[in-house]
Amino acid sequence: SVSDDDEYECVSVLNSHSQDVKKVLWHPHKEILASASYDDTIKLYKEDGDDWCCFASLQSHGSTVWSIAFDHFGKRLASCSDDKTIKIWKEYLPGSSEGIITKRVDPAWKCVCTLSGFHHRTVYDISWCPISELIVTAGGDDAIRLFQEENSSDSNAPQFNLVATASKAHSQDVNSVAWNAKEGGLLASCSDDGTVKLWKVDYM
Repeated sequence: SVSDDDEYECVSVLNSHSQDVKKVLWHPHKEILASASYDDTIKLYKEDGDDWCCFASLQSHGSTVWSIAFDHFGKRLASCSDDKTIKIWKEYLPGSSEGIITKRVDPAWKCVCTLSGFHHRTVYDISWCPISELIVTAGGDDAIRLFQEENSSDSNAPQFNLVATASKAHSQDVNSVAWNAKEGGLLASCSDDGTVKLWKVDYM
């Protein structure tokens, strides 16, 4: 509960982006914050002494990054953009067997997969189910799409397949989608049409 006597204090202001910030998201297990921006980048922040600092800037999208989603383990990040693509980013720790160059003790995040040709307009939101590991996207074409990773995928070059599409999920832009954290097949969506819809998704 929150009372009128509670006090709030801004402990840090992060100015790493050059334009509008569209989304912020906490890492599921670590004290790491991610942000997505109109400047086409994703930034990752960590606590550094008494303040927070940006330790990674992810650049691959060609336009506004609208949303981001960590996988259940926090080792991968999915992003969606005005450029109509989805990108999958992987964390590489210092000394990784892949030989990815890192800065000091900070991990490096690299784009390992780009999904294109599935969306006809802006992809506004993305959510990675912590139970089924399905990825769902919400788009400006009024549709909801589900993607599933191939079982035999190389973790450094994973392959995701489009497994389902609700073409007219809403009558206008679908702005947001969210998986239920406890029931893997339960999905919520919301739209410019003024409605919130609940969907039951069978595991693939």
